[in-house]
Amino acid sequence: MPLFPRDLARLNTEFPSQGLVWLLALVFVFAGLGNPGISDNNEGLYAEIAREMLMSHDWRHWVIPHLNGLPYMEKPPLLYWLTALSFALFGIAEWPARLVPAISALSCVAMMLRFGNAVQRTLAGRLGALMFITGLGVSIMSRLLMFDMLLTACLTGALLNGYRHFTEGSPAQLRRSMVWLGLAVLSKGMVALLLYLLVVGGFLFSVAGFGGTFLRAIGRMMRLDALALLVAIVLPWHVTASVIEPLFPWFYFVNEHVLRFLGKREPHDYYSGPAWYYLPRIMLYLFPWSMFVLGLLDRQQPLPAAGSATLRRFLFLAWLLPLAFFSISRAKANYYLVVVMPFAALHLAVGLENRGLRRPALTVWPGCAVAILAAALCLTIWLRQEDTDRPLQIFHTSLGMPLLAAFAAIGLLGLLCSLLARSFAIGMKAYLMLPVAVGAMIYSVVMAMQPLTTTKPLARWLQREASGYKIFLYRSFEDISSLPFYMEQPLPIVDSRSRDLLWGARLKPNTLMHSDNEFDAIVQSQGRIAIVVTDRQLQAFRTRPYAARLQERKHMGRLTVFMN
Repeated sequence: MPLFPRDLARLNTEFPSQGLVWLLALVFVFAGLGNPGISDNNEGLYAEIAREMLMSHDWRHWVIPHLNGLPYMEKPPLLYWLTALSFALFGIAEWPARLVPAISALSCVAMMLRFGNAVQRTLAGRLGALMFITGLGVSIMSRLLMFDMLLTACLTGALLNGYRHFTEGSPAQLRRSMVWLGLAVLSKGMVALLLYLLVVGGFLFSVAGFGGTFLRAIGRMMRLDALALLVAIVLPWHVTASVIEPLFPWFYFVNEHVLRFLGKREPHDYYSGPAWYYLPRIMLYLFPWSMFVLGLLDRQQPLPAAGSATLRRFLFLAWLLPLAFFSISRAKANYYLVVVMPFAALHLAVGLENRGLRRPALTVWPGCAVAILAAALCLTIWLRQEDTDRPLQIFHTSLGMPLLAAFAAIGLLGLLCSLLARSFAIGMKAYLMLPVAVGAMIYSVVMAMQPLTTTKPLARWLQREASGYKIFLYRSFEDISSLPFYMEQPLPIVDSRSRDLLWGARLKPNTLMHSDNEFDAIVQSQGRIAIVVTDRQLQAFRTRPYAARLQERKHMGRLTVFMN
């Protein structure tokens, strides 16, 4: 039976309560935030940039960030500024490094709860916030030092306030929207402005059509006081960076934005994929709550609610249009999609609330779907195990049996949730077991794989056993990017193949990049030398003439240290 307004009022006091949402949000974001160590590649890059920014005592490094002692202009500076501030307040360590994405995720929760109250959909706001913060992909991204959670928070603030300006006509909401948009641009560049215009323009066109009404709606968004706030936030850094580094305008606007979208950016340090690349990932990011989309497939009429159609249209476009934009881009990455998750979660929550959260069909199907999906993955892994030419491995570690056991456990847990959810007293609460269990599994695996994902253990060994040695990296930088952070200094590189340092090395004369011949001379003429080599570069390293003058002293994870 469809819900009546008195039923909706009763549900507002039920699952999930605001206290439960905040309790789970704090646990999922802060529990074990300081572990594992800073991971190589992206986390190591950004943590080191923020550390160098703080330690530089040069204001120009706060405008043009530096990575391993070289200019790094790929991204705007807001994440680095905030992380450097976190280091200044709490010390240089893992949890202060991850504090910005953690607080960004929590700010999304706060905005979703407030938005739900403002549009008189309190229960949907709570449920959406709960699904967002406990979703698999979001809970992972909230604990990684990357740009995307900060961008998500800022763009969410911009769009939610923009919607409220449209429905309430409040100039204050528009000014808040522009402030959030300016911060979003400083978070990850002009893509934030493009996504905002895409969603707002698409939404206004959908409700007003193309004509005078549409143009008047656009005109109301163009208040000079609001636009002045946007310009005041965005313009100073871009102008100052262009003055300090003449190459900045071309590199940042053309190479990093236009050419990246077209798949022609240099260096080509990203990957592409088919147009449907993000479709399975959007389900994974909100797992297990994405399985509740099955509850929207029946024929039950939604509960009528004032403004419900307009709200659902906005939320739908707020995740669909960015999804379409990222799907047609030639540059793809798993983490890009986190930016749409608040709107996807709210859209799903509104739909579920409209149909009634107590219906057996809604509460039983998701667990069954999880069990079926887990069974399919188990079968795939089992068949793959039989294929000796394509074993499931990461860093030469077999993953077949551990994954088989993990997916089997998740499938059984999905069935248990489905059975418990049939109870009127438990309902959707049963499904909280899934994100908790999956999160614990992932955390355990990541902690066990630390020797393969971070240089923290190796850095501790080098600080103890190689005191007084000059440390070099061989070829790789991104694969060992956390080592400069833990060694608290930029490290010279021999025969560099780094793509992130390519432009910085061209822009600035330096003593950090050495050819094979230069390093050979260093080994022969200088004192104590140590060089870190990744497993995949070992074969090439052993063919170099200086390799004969260095001895293998330590192998840890996927790294080997050679010393003279």
